[in-house]
Amino acid sequence: MTKLRLIMTTTNQQVNIEKLASLCKRRGFIFQSSELYGGINGFWDYGPLGVELKRNIKDAWWQDVVQRRDDVVGLDSSIIMHPRIWEASGHLEGFSDPMVDCKTCKGRFRADQLDTSTCPQKPSKKVGECGGELTEPREFNLMFQTFVGPVRDDSSVAYLRPETAQGIFAQFDNVLSVSRQKVPFGIAQIGKAFRNEINPRNYIFRSREFEQMELEFFIKPGTDKEWHEQWVKERMDWYTRIGIAAENLSQYVYGDDELAHYASACVDIMYAFPFGVQELEGVAARGNFDLSRHSEFSGKKLEYFDPETNERFIPHVVEPSAGVDRIALAVLCEAYRIEWVPKEGSGGTLRLAEPDTKPPEGYEERTVLRFAPRVAPIKAAIFPLLKNRPELVEVAQRLYTDLKQTWPVFYDQTGAIGRRYRRQDEAGTPFGITVDFQTLEDQTVTWRDRDTMTQERVSLDEVAALLGDALK
Repeated sequence: MTKLRLIMTTTNQQVNIEKLASLCKRRGFIFQSSELYGGINGFWDYGPLGVELKRNIKDAWWQDVVQRRDDVVGLDSSIIMHPRIWEASGHLEGFSDPMVDCKTCKGRFRADQLDTSTCPQKPSKKVGECGGELTEPREFNLMFQTFVGPVRDDSSVAYLRPETAQGIFAQFDNVLSVSRQKVPFGIAQIGKAFRNEINPRNYIFRSREFEQMELEFFIKPGTDKEWHEQWVKERMDWYTRIGIAAENLSQYVYGDDELAHYASACVDIMYAFPFGVQELEGVAARGNFDLSRHSEFSGKKLEYFDPETNERFIPHVVEPSAGVDRIALAVLCEAYRIEWVPKEGSGGTLRLAEPDTKPPEGYEERTVLRFAPRVAPIKAAIFPLLKNRPELVEVAQRLYTDLKQTWPVFYDQTGAIGRRYRRQDEAGTPFGITVDFQTLEDQTVTWRDRDTMTQERVSLDEVAALLGDALK
């Protein structure tokens, strides 16, 4: 069969966040948290497909950053830690945003984002242009406070961590002693973090509860520039491996006047979201600031002894820090397409749909998520051609049972086969496998590719190997 080729530019101009959010709810990717009770701003729940997408993103990061390297080990530190950790890190003193209140609409906004914040009462105007009276800016600490134990007093105050990195620094000495690693080496962690954002916005991009994937890579002083450049390159390459086009990625290089006082370099990896180019990940050369501060506040030496040079030093660190939820949103935006599909026999070419336009003669419309197979929530869907033919159902269910031992696959026997294909296109499933009457004759099935819509016959015995090769 002739392979259909999609004619398009790399940058996806079709993505509308409202339409994407509607698809994500309809197909079970993302729900508003506490929706049953009216929702709660800044918090999101991930449904059956969404949790698989996030897990695949985290697995891909862990495989490439930890499992496939000899110089990185893992850690899972607790969400609540000793309050002195946040004193040492500077979060208690300096982790804040400037905030203003509007006396007219009672809204609360970040003072440094007024030019991009919309007035709740006059959506056509920005805050500050609507005539509302604003208060003077004041600092607002972003950490969530809680209490440990039965008594709520100053001695029991604790905080939900605003980042995962500090748990790594606090456990540096323990991990070093048990892992038999030598500098340079890294400690990686994936986990929840919490920030009491003044103005959560842009769907799941900026929320109050989120997940981070952070690596602290400890290095010898004087090698900061070399290692920083290497990690920037490796992290840029990683995004293309999970399906994000290089043309939609960019780097923001911090100027000397923008760097934290302890940093020698910082690069933000940016993605072209529908609402603007925004940060996915920061890669910073942080010097020895964090270990030095924790050594000072704890009174314990956090040094490394180099057995080759017989010298002791506090390691410097390069920190790649990525947001799982932001990456999930970027992957969704990158994958989202509305296409015009040529009807059978029309001889047309698969095309991107034109906005607010009906398909031309000989075409029909489909919505598809073109996930890279590595991060797709469902890897393949198995269909019997007809649900009322037991001999087809038996073969399809046996194939499904075999494949699901290794991969997340889906079984569907309800509705016309074309409609079942469309449902899986919207879920982003890369491959469809149909058991039909020819299967009973020669033990072959129809293998359908989501992106090209090509169909070919493959042997039942070859399905597992083909799927495995496609998912590498």
